[in-house]
Amino acid sequence: MTAEAAPARDHLRLLIIGSGPAGYTAAVYAARAMLKPRLIQGMQPGGQLTITTEVENWPGDTEVQGPDLMVRMEAHARAMGAEVVTDTVTRLDLSQRPFAVECDSGARMTADAVILATGAQARWLGLPSEARFQGFGVSACATCDGFFYRGKEVLVIGGGNTAVEEALFLTNFASKVTLVHRRGSLRAERILQDRLFRHPKIEMLWNHELAEITGDENPLGVTGAVLRSTIDGSLRPIPADGVFIAIGHSPASELVKGQLDLREGGYVRVEPGSTRTSVPGVFAAGDLTDDTYRQAVTSAGMGCMAALDAEHWLAAQGLAEG
Repeated sequence: MTAEAAPARDHLRLLIIGSGPAGYTAAVYAARAMLKPRLIQGMQPGGQLTITTEVENWPGDTEVQGPDLMVRMEAHARAMGAEVVTDTVTRLDLSQRPFAVECDSGARMTADAVILATGAQARWLGLPSEARFQGFGVSACATCDGFFYRGKEVLVIGGGNTAVEEALFLTNFASKVTLVHRRGSLRAERILQDRLFRHPKIEMLWNHELAEITGDENPLGVTGAVLRSTIDGSLRPIPADGVFIAIGHSPASELVKGQLDLREGGYVRVEPGSTRTSVPGVFAAGDLTDDTYRQAVTSAGMGCMAALDAEHWLAAQGLAEG
């Protein structure tokens, strides 16, 4: 991707912060509305899909590599007239109008409206083997990657709602799902636990944690894991074709903490059926506000909504022209 330096000081009608499916789709729609949007890509241009290999649930592509899809989205936004800048927003002041923005490069700008599309990151355990096999048998999204484990055995690591929901979903594909939890009871909602315990494909492994993921190097792929007892520290190898880390997600909402209303977990609160936040002129889309679906296609849809909401808001303020 081509790096571009943002102008030192200028004013925008619309600034988009974040460059996943939500951000790029918002840029396409905003550019077509002649709003001359600027999109600042952030620390991970392209978002989570840049570390995803095969994507089989993007409409129009039976299979596409995640990084390739994001390159195409960026090119589409540029072709429509959006300005795409390789930089990171370090400060966003929503207490003044127009909103004030500072970037890591030293660039400063103001904007009449802002679309936040900074996304969320899956929480990882931090194991070297976990990082080595990411995208090659290690995943943090069952709905993204479950299809690849038809008839195979998988492990799910975690004990909350996310872990139980992922385990139940994976039973649609896997021959066996083992849920590994470091305690002797789950934190998930009781109704989810009841469904889990009744399912014939799911086995619980209590009082264990993931110590290491094992696999082959050529071709790269997971073959199993080593689990550690949280009671006596003993190690237990277990075969598996895939390992799903399901310990939650962290929305990238640091920029707006204390400025926007947030929901539990740090997700930005939006009005039902819209992308409007608690501050007029600020809109949020994608995984930053969505802790339910977390799909590329739903993020893109929200990016469209955010651009249309921003266009309507700017027009109502008399700021859509110029």
